[in-house]
Amino acid sequence: MRIVLFGAPGSGKGTQAVFISRDHGIPHISTGDMLREAARNGTEVGLKARSFMDRGALVPDEVMIEVVAQRLEMDDANKGFLLDGFPRTVEQAEKLDEILKLRGAGIDLVLWLEVDDRELVKRLTSRRTCSGCGAIYNLLFQAPKIPDRCDKCGSALNQRVDDQQATAEKRLEVYQIQTSPLKEYYLGRGILKKIDGAKTPDEVYSSLKETLRSGRG
Repeated sequence: MRIVLFGAPGSGKGTQAVFISRDHGIPHISTGDMLREAARNGTEVGLKARSFMDRGALVPDEVMIEVVAQRLEMDDANKGFLLDGFPRTVEQAEKLDEILKLRGAGIDLVLWLEVDDRELVKRLTSRRTCSGCGAIYNLLFQAPKIPDRCDKCGSALNQRVDDQQATAEKRLEVYQIQTSPLKEYYLGRGILKKIDGAKTPDEVYSSLKETLRSGRG
């Protein structure tokens, strides 16, 4: 299956994407992870993206499309994939459709995780990232065993700039303005399914599994 997984920052997309990728044998393509890696490596596209990410703004379409198009050309995406974090605008969705149409394919299912904005801010500001291996924790429901230290490598945990409250609120504002029209775009195509993302991760995945079974028909 070719799946798009949507949800605001903090909605739990990353956790659910790992489950889906594992159980369905398709690659989890996270544009956020790809951009952050590019930024850490100091690549041209990474440096462009960093200036936007640090302000909580969306990365421009042309940068995102270039990153995604290159990733979808890899062999592991031939039989399906899970896109996490792309598209975020109708323009990106239309470009994605063009890219896939050239390959005789299309998006099969769009999964939308819905969570209240107040809960999202609380989740985002509770996130911590390992300075060593990049592992992500959440003080609300996935806290490290030793405060401020990574369980995996022992490095210090930091709060990313885009997880601080002012930036988190800005990220959600931008998300709502630019991404909400996608609901109508995919609803019109009959492939959008809404999932209550406010439940526990296991409960959310149970709902996702049922939707995926129905989607496979």
